[in-house]
Amino acid sequence: MDIRSIIAPTVTDFNALDEFIESLNDLAPGIERDVSRLRSAPDDREIIGSLFRSLHNIKGDATLCKVELAVTIAHPIETLLARLRNGELAFSAILAEAILLAIDRLELAVEGLRSRRPLENLQLVALVSGLQRLADAAAGDVDREAAEVITAVTGFRPTAESATLGRGRSPSAISKSPAQTSDDLRFFRSLADQLENRSPLFKGRTLRLLRLASETNQIRNKAVDPVQLEAAVYMHDIGMMFLPESTWLKIGNMTPDEIEVMHNHPGYAAGLLARMPGWEAAAEMVAQHHEMPDCHGYPEGLGADRICDGAKILAIVDAFESVMLKHAHRGKNRSVLRAIAEVNACDNQFAKEWIEPFNQVIHRSVNA
Repeated sequence: MDIRSIIAPTVTDFNALDEFIESLNDLAPGIERDVSRLRSAPDDREIIGSLFRSLHNIKGDATLCKVELAVTIAHPIETLLARLRNGELAFSAILAEAILLAIDRLELAVEGLRSRRPLENLQLVALVSGLQRLADAAAGDVDREAAEVITAVTGFRPTAESATLGRGRSPSAISKSPAQTSDDLRFFRSLADQLENRSPLFKGRTLRLLRLASETNQIRNKAVDPVQLEAAVYMHDIGMMFLPESTWLKIGNMTPDEIEVMHNHPGYAAGLLARMPGWEAAAEMVAQHHEMPDCHGYPEGLGADRICDGAKILAIVDAFESVMLKHAHRGKNRSVLRAIAEVNACDNQFAKEWIEPFNQVIHRSVNA
């Protein structure tokens, strides 16, 4: 392992880095599809061969583009897949998770290099050293080593299957009668249902977000009014329906103009809530749910001390759900394990005081 390429990676040619990222983006979907297919047909030599060729091409492209960090990550995965192709190892669910986690980390790492962001949160040393042990492990030790590398990188002990998040609602009261509060929440929920109906990818999204947000809030003794938080969950993306569907339902990268249009959606939804008596706190959460503690969020670029706690919770659970959905067009959803790993890898974008409670919620789900 070239430790220097991991702890202090350098980029000598950003044009070459962009070429590698473009190639990686082309190859990664095929890897996810092959891994998904192998879950159903673990002995299919053709799929295993396709998977090996994809990793071999990634390593070759990284070498040609002089992206040493990518070479260092890809090499042990290639070795592992060569052993799988040669029949030395058996494919398993836990091995699949380790491979996919490594590809996720590779994508995050090169994007971080391109954006000149620090990579410490990606746990790349633990990843590469764990992958090397995995690549060299005896056949009987492969699953154990795969579990070890996943645990070392993500902090979560993996399970063979992704956990299914349940449903729930936290009760409370605001300065309205119970009947008025209930009527308003039903109205907000009906709007969220309309949003869900715009795309099959959104099915069940509202209840998943509500469960995550409510349980995260519960761990910190309901620091946020649960009913206001519930309203904010229902309403936070309703502003999307005021935008062209060609923009907010787009698959793939948005243009700068489309991104600018998207930045308007929190204000539309917050404006609706602010005009309804008793929902001012929910309106603030909705308005700020894309703000980031490092001031790089939108629409106002607020710092951590100016973002309300409800918005901080929404930001985390919304990002988690987005990671779960963003590769659905590739033929499979990301696992809960890999989604929480990515959210934690980007924790500079989220409030650290809420990341740990959220991790506890996911940890309970994964280990249930």
